[in-house]
Amino acid sequence: MIHVAVLGYGTVGSGVVEVIEGNKALINKRALTEVNVKYILDLLDFPGDPYEDKIVHSIDVIVDDPEVSIVCETMGGVRAAYEFTKKALSKGKSVCTSNKEMVAKYGPEMLQLAKENNCNYLFEASVGGGIPIIRPINEALTAEKLEAITGILNGTTNYILTKMQNEGANFADVLKEAQDLGYAELHPEADVEGFDACRKIAILSSLMVGKTVNYEDIYTEGITKITADDFVYAKAMGKSIKLLAMSKALENGTLAMVSPCMIDASSPLYMVQDVFNAVLVKGNMLGDAMFYGKGAGKLATASAVVADVIECARNMDTTLPIFWDAEVEKLVDIADVERAFFVRAKAAEKAAVLAVFNDAEVVEVAGRDDFALVTSVMKEKDFAAKYEALGDKVLNRIRVEA
Repeated sequence: MIHVAVLGYGTVGSGVVEVIEGNKALINKRALTEVNVKYILDLLDFPGDPYEDKIVHSIDVIVDDPEVSIVCETMGGVRAAYEFTKKALSKGKSVCTSNKEMVAKYGPEMLQLAKENNCNYLFEASVGGGIPIIRPINEALTAEKLEAITGILNGTTNYILTKMQNEGANFADVLKEAQDLGYAELHPEADVEGFDACRKIAILSSLMVGKTVNYEDIYTEGITKITADDFVYAKAMGKSIKLLAMSKALENGTLAMVSPCMIDASSPLYMVQDVFNAVLVKGNMLGDAMFYGKGAGKLATASAVVADVIECARNMDTTLPIFWDAEVEKLVDIADVERAFFVRAKAAEKAAVLAVFNDAEVVEVAGRDDFALVTSVMKEKDFAAKYEALGDKVLNRIRVEA
């Protein structure tokens, strides 16, 4: 029998217990042993809960119990999660986590600690909720040289952009609706400013290159400046606007960034709607492979945590190889990256704008007091200089992803 402890009895933590208990026979069969939740760590007592007898309030109860072999860290945040994870790994207890902040910041340190103590630190649920992506990169795609990873990695922003596209709604109204439905937090900055997607692409980028991609070094831009007017032109062009988290291997290094982008209908990511997520991986031999599903949610995320529990149970006293070194990968400065840009500007300023972007393709929609254009491919820094020089003559700009 394998005894498991769950740290944090919130949405994901309670989901982990629900998955283990609800699929017990199947999980035991696939784990090759019985899996039992022995402890649940939380500050509260949860009177009347079916598992209230398993609630404890001290991490020491768990780390000092030699029967506990696997710990599920579903607390969120970093400070306590870091302390508790280190304690567990130092005692040779494998840790399975859904905590993207923790993995992005301390992943290499935790992996090294797991290796030193002959246990595992697994984090499938930290990116894409229930979408399997970490394990495929570590196992199924190990024969590939990964050239790019592009993902829609945040369900809240994808829901907002989908509603704006389909209904012509503005950002503020859809954000309020997302908050009312529980898709967005009261303080939604982590989602709408791109920080959540940034941490996730940092993890995927690190696994792609085998070195540490610091999330603090990743250019990150959210969706707060996207308007319903931009979607009018996107529709006219046969395109959609998505918040993309991207990592690409270039000749001079690795590019990692998060930004709204216009994508064509031919892109596999074009039809990813609502709260769903998708990750598009490009290998040098395989080509493109896409992983799609629920990127968040209680049971979807919990299912991924429990899949890691099963993996740990099958590999007791063995550290599974995860190729992510502490050495920091230097990222390419996006200023030197070349791409095309969508620009929306005031109709009255058309001549002045086209004088600056004189080789652009003009996009017009009848009956409007603005117009748009798509620039030729140019360096980010050259575009930025031209765009800023136009001042209030221009209304918005969005990157165009080929």
